[in-house]
Amino acid sequence: MITRGHGEIRIWGHGDSRIWGHRRSAAPCSVPPRPLGGPQPIPVPAPCPSSPRWPQGTMNVLAPVRRDRVIADLPQCFRKEAALHARNAFHPSVASACQEQRTGTVGFKISKIIVVGDLSVGKTCLINRFCKDTFDKNYKATIGVDFEMERFEVLGVPFSLQLWDTAGQERFKCIASTYYRGAQAIVIVFDVNDVASLEHTRQWLADALKENDPANVILFLVGSKKDLSTPAQYSLMEKDALKVAQEMQAEFWAVSSLTGENVRDFFFRVAALTFESSVLAELERGSARRIGDTVHITSNQSDLYQSAPRKKPKCCQ
Repeated sequence: MITRGHGEIRIWGHGDSRIWGHRRSAAPCSVPPRPLGGPQPIPVPAPCPSSPRWPQGTMNVLAPVRRDRVIADLPQCFRKEAALHARNAFHPSVASACQEQRTGTVGFKISKIIVVGDLSVGKTCLINRFCKDTFDKNYKATIGVDFEMERFEVLGVPFSLQLWDTAGQERFKCIASTYYRGAQAIVIVFDVNDVASLEHTRQWLADALKENDPANVILFLVGSKKDLSTPAQYSLMEKDALKVAQEMQAEFWAVSSLTGENVRDFFFRVAALTFESSVLAELERGSARRIGDTVHITSNQSDLYQSAPRKKPKCCQ
């Protein structure tokens, strides 16, 4: 059961276990705190001048997007050898739909991103570096799951990501796995200084795909702690990681949560590709229902969104 309080969300897990997640307020247009003494109606704030475009006849009840969370162009991949696609711009149908405000309910949905991987590979530090711009050297293992909410504006359309940080400890696996379902993207993290953590990514992916359709999720393989690796060591690890990413049909990235290297670019890429996938799916559903303008998405461009349904990765068979 999920209960909401001012500034936080409480997730009640199995039995008496409690899993906490904090949602950050991004701007001054926030909802006033709820009075004590039982459920109260949630007041609707006045629209903010800086809020992104919304369809006519609707009201923006969310805080405006931060200026550093605006995506106007498609962020580029880290390595073309292991990328979901190598296009330099958003899909033409997506760009056209956003310009004409025909994105359906995409701006009102929350896309779920789950982050999995071995214990102490840096999952929490990766999320905290992007969401809070902090790095805590005092390691604390995640218990169960935690999550952060980040709002973007992609091509003028509001888009929200819910980043689920899952525990890497074996004893919490049964709890964390219950939150895998319904993910739009899966981020598998490993330590570039630990070969075993890279080998274990195959099993983490297999576990996550038990709760999700492989054809409907976007996969990312992320090597963390790049700052601790020498150029020679990293070069060898990257070759192995690229092979694993190609097996998984995942996009590869290498980051450092300590220095912040590639962290922002990575999450912007996740947001952009997840948004693009969501809009394409919305256009296909709208075309099938014949509601509004019909958008024909041609199949003469080769990318993962228009290819045949993704087969189960070889590493998970």
